[in-house]
Parts: sequence; structure tokens; C-alpha cells
Amino acid sequence: MEGPARPVIGFGALSVDDIYYVDAPLQAGKGRVLRRTRSFGGNVATALVAVARLGGAASFVGWLSEVADDEVVQELQASGVRIDDAPRAADCQPIRATITVGSDGDRFIAYDDDVRLGTALDLPDAVLRAAGALLIDGYAIRSSGVVRRARDLGVPVVADIEWTAGEATDHLLEISDHLVLPIGFARRHTGREAPGDVLSALWSDTRSSVVLTDGAEGAYLMEVGGRPQHLPAHRVTVVDTTGAGDCFHGAYAHALVQNRSIRDCVRFAAAAAALSVAGRGGREALPAAGEVEELLQNADAPDFRDLEVGAP
Repeated sequence: MEGPARPVIGFGALSVDDIYYVDAPLQAGKGRVLRRTRSFGGNVATALVAVARLGGAASFVGWLSEVADDEVVQELQASGVRIDDAPRAADCQPIRATITVGSDGDRFIAYDDDVRLGTALDLPDAVLRAAGALLIDGYAIRSSGVVRRARDLGVPVVADIEWTAGEATDHLLEISDHLVLPIGFARRHTGREAPGDVLSALWSDTRSSVVLTDGAEGAYLMEVGGRPQHLPAHRVTVVDTTGAGDCFHGAYAHALVQNRSIRDCVRFAAAAAALSVAGRGGREALPAAGEVEELLQNADAPDFRDLEVGAP
């Protein structure tokens, strides 16, 4: 009989988000503020909260403040994310972000990320060996040696990259075996447009999967021995897309440590992300596992279809 799944660990962005909901789409240029709120975010942090909400074990192993009552530390703990293995430093501060959410659920994020990110370069091998998967974002360029050690120890690395820092980002993409990328970044990085062409350009023999997330268009997948695939999106009413990508990454990693097939990991992640956009905020609407499974059992739940290289 198999024991419990190993934890998903991660290091990357931690943020405090001031969110403004306005009565017009962002393209309108201006609008009246309907609601203001403050919440906690960050790609990896929110993804780990999603893991915990889904019933998995999640552990943040990036830099944290050594102040006991730090609000970011307390929020992670309150959300069910372990922090026992996180390195501490006095000068740790979160990214500060201002997010404007339009009436159509789309959002614009303005942020200040001149803070200590990544993790300690001497993060113990024992912490990595115990993990079922490592979640990283673009800030892992500051700790790429730890990512390399994780791969060498056989830990699946799920990479969420949204921007580039040149060769450092190229190296991070190279050493990550599960690329789960927003399609906009993937297109800019590869210089390709059609999803099938982007998947092929990102593929290598060292990969386990390449997944492209494309909002209302769904997701695209390339895996070992498989053809490029398209998974259409679930039909849901969009309230707020903040954190949807982070939810996708967390749900994907959660499914991965449960030894689900890659296709099932993407299905599960897409359903979780679809549920997350039905409520406001980056973490408030993160779903439980039962809600995700219920959505997947709907008769009209989307399924994969082959995608020809060069197809739009």
C-alpha cells in the first residue's frame, strides 16, 4: 500500500497586493473604483496555497523574514503552507503590487520586486530529496544551482516563467523538466506564433512536459512520446483572473505528486484554474479537490484533441 504523497515545495515570489476593482474594462483607460482590498500573492506562494487547499502537503523553502510576526509568514502558515525549511534573513520584504481588475475580469499588475528572492544556495539536499515536486518562478534565476541539484536528485521541477532575464532565464528553462508557461511569454521567447510550433520549439529530450496556458482558449500540451494537444477551456463566468495561473501551477504539481498521468495533471489543473476565476482575489476562490473532481465529471468537461504543428 502506497504511503502519502510527498510534499510540493517551492521558492519564488511573495507579494502583498493592493487590488482595485473598477466598473469598466481595462481598455477603457479609466473607470470608477467599486471595491478596494489587500491580499497576499506571489506566483509560487499562491501556487503552494492552492496545493494546501487541494489537500496536499505544501512547503515554502524560499527566503522569509526572521521577524516572528511578519504578516507574510503568518499568512502562509494560516493558509496551510509549511515554512520550517525556509531560510530567514532580517532584510526580507515582499514584492509590493498594485492590481487593477476590470469589469470583464481582466487585470493589470504593477509591481516593485527589488527585494531578496530565491532561496539559500546551501538549501540542504535532504529537503530536496523529500519533495515530490519543486515549484519555481522566474526569480529562481538567483538560485539556479538549487534547481540544478533538485533535478540531479530526481525531483520534478515545475517552472512558471513569465519574463526573461536573458541567459539566466534560458538556463532556468533548460534545466526545468515541466515547463508550464503562459503562452504570451512562450511566444515571445521562441519567436513562434502557432501553439503547436511553440510547443515544438520548447521541446527537448530532457523534458517531461511542456504546457502552455492560454486563458479562455484553454491549454496546450506536449509530453514524452505524444503529439501536440489542445485542451479547450471550461465554460465558466469570469469574475477575476488574478491568481488563475498560479492555481494552475499548484494544481498541476499537486496532481503530479499523486502520480497522475501528465494529461490528467493538465486536466486537473485546468479545472482548478477555471473554478478559481469565479471569485474575487488571488487566493480567496482557490478550490478544494472535491470541487475540481466534480467539475471534471461534468458531461461537457473538455477533453484533449490533436493539434497540428502550424495550426492556430
